[in-house]
Amino acid sequence: MKRSPAQILREYGPFPGVDRVHGVSFDGQHVWFASGDKLNAFDPENGETVRSIDVAADAGTAFDGEHLFQIAEDRIQKIDPKSGRVLSTIPAPGLGGDSGLTWAEGTLWVGQYRDRKIHQIDPETGRILRSIDSDRFVTGVTWVDGELWHGTWEGEQSEVRHVDPQTAKVLERLEMPPGVGVSGLESNGGDTLFCGDTVSAKVRAIRRPARRP
Repeated sequence: MKRSPAQILREYGPFPGVDRVHGVSFDGQHVWFASGDKLNAFDPENGETVRSIDVAADAGTAFDGEHLFQIAEDRIQKIDPKSGRVLSTIPAPGLGGDSGLTWAEGTLWVGQYRDRKIHQIDPETGRILRSIDSDRFVTGVTWVDGELWHGTWEGEQSEVRHVDPQTAKVLERLEMPPGVGVSGLESNGGDTLFCGDTVSAKVRAIRRPARRP
């Protein structure tokens, strides 16, 4: 297992009127983040907020290429980003103990914070398809290039981990500086990971290490 300090490329925020950053997602153009009672989008090039949607948003956020998905307590909402309308809801697997959320392989992947699990679920029904275990509290989750990454946060220590989705074996650990947490996590589809932080109310871009042959 490789272990190294996270390379922070850029910090965004704090944002006006935002006390906490929960889930984070990326639609190919803008970074979306959950702030409790809103979903907010900013331009990662200049950090400017471009849009907000009034919707319950207290944990993970995901984007499937067309719709946003947002955890709100014990449910997951499917949202039309154009109108801001909630189209449907499904039960969240942790029934309120859920954290991260991401879209991959036509399904949703949900972190369960204190239960230290990641569930793959059916986006139409919420049915759990499979689960993997972690040895740390699970915060944000994301997939990129067939790799599963998730955030951890316990006490003053937080890191981003690359794990084997079949065995949950930790393959790589990127350690955040002391006092810097990871709540939400999302990839830009390339070599950057966006990390939300509930304490500082910021989003940080960190480098995803290059794939080794």
